[in-house]
Amino acid sequence: MSLKLRTMVYISLLVAQAVVIGLIENMIPYPFGFAPGAKLGLANLITIIAIFTLNKKETTTLIALRLALTTLLGGTVSTFLYSFSGAVLSYLGMLLVKALGPKRVSIIGISATGGFMHNVGQLVVASIIAQSWTVMLYLPVLSFLGILSGIAIGITANYLFLHVKTLQKFQIEHDQRTNQQWAKSLHAQ
Repeated sequence: MSLKLRTMVYISLLVAQAVVIGLIENMIPYPFGFAPGAKLGLANLITIIAIFTLNKKETTTLIALRLALTTLLGGTVSTFLYSFSGAVLSYLGMLLVKALGPKRVSIIGISATGGFMHNVGQLVVASIIAQSWTVMLYLPVLSFLGILSGIAIGITANYLFLHVKTLQKFQIEHDQRTNQQWAKSLHAQ
């Protein structure tokens, strides 16, 4: 099987898993009575896996497909706006923190950043819709929950990377491609 086809199948499987996790999570009543609308963000586990096994273009495609399919299968325009803003800001934040390198920040730290940034994105959209920045006063509560959820998702991702051989294989290939790209850019200068 060619690398391109194998990567497309892998992305498809990750998207399917993220959509199923997202739909199941939408069926679960909100566990936090003091924080209405707060969710665990379990589908972000797939985003973390993608960040460590796929390139940026492939991960962006995965996120876009996940958002579109989840919205089509059980969302509304407003849930799409909240999910989109949260996912984009979360992804960008995780990429920035990941760029610090594995010696400075772990998968858990990257995931916690994603949990925090996801809430920031959603509250910015809520502020725009409500035409009031007072919605941002909800940020400390959601940040705490987002960081806790991010830590739990990061721990889960660590476990999966240690115990699932397919993920290990994709991660090694991703690291090799990244190192080759760095070497090429250094030689070009």
